[in-house]
Amino acid sequence: MPPSPDARPHDYPHDRPYDAVLLAGGRARRLGGADKPGAAVGGRPLISWVAAAVAGAARLVVVGPPRAADPPGAIVVREDPPGAGPVPALRAGLAEARAPRTVLLAADLPFLRPAHVAALLDAADAPGAGGAVLVDEDGREQWLAGCWPTAGLRASLASYEGGSLRGLLGPLDPARVALPAGERPPWYDCDTPGALLHADRLAVPYDR
Repeated sequence: MPPSPDARPHDYPHDRPYDAVLLAGGRARRLGGADKPGAAVGGRPLISWVAAAVAGAARLVVVGPPRAADPPGAIVVREDPPGAGPVPALRAGLAEARAPRTVLLAADLPFLRPAHVAALLDAADAPGAGGAVLVDEDGREQWLAGCWPTAGLRASLASYEGGSLRGLLGPLDPARVALPAGERPPWYDCDTPGALLHADRLAVPYDR
């Protein structure tokens, strides 16, 4: 089982310091408006799985409404206005980032693990890379699973007026990180009741 986010240290000693921003807002319309990050997979809230994947972050910033499932020690902020979308949410979360790198993640990735985050950090540190983004088995960028230079993100946000993460992050020319998919791909998200149930079935033998 991944390390518990309850044990998260502050200012974690890391040779590649980074902060993590988890986008945990949204209306979850396909889940009937339920609190998706707080939904249980394998006996733990989705947001706990994602927080465990970034246990090495110096700061964990959660953007969304406060919830009982928020990891201890997390900085919880809201986008303005609430529910305005991922770009305003990133702007709110990035205001709390201090490390030179920011790992940006959705809060509903139950199979993301520290090794996947390490692969993103490696790729983002490669010469000429403007960050790193996970790509799925079809080669599609997963813009809510990436690592970015914090200063570069701030500069892009300062001049960006759109609402698309692709439009914001694509011009940074990130390295594209392809990882083995298998039965539990790290980009698997839980947008529907069926996807949530499927993840729960997979998580029980895998992580308990």
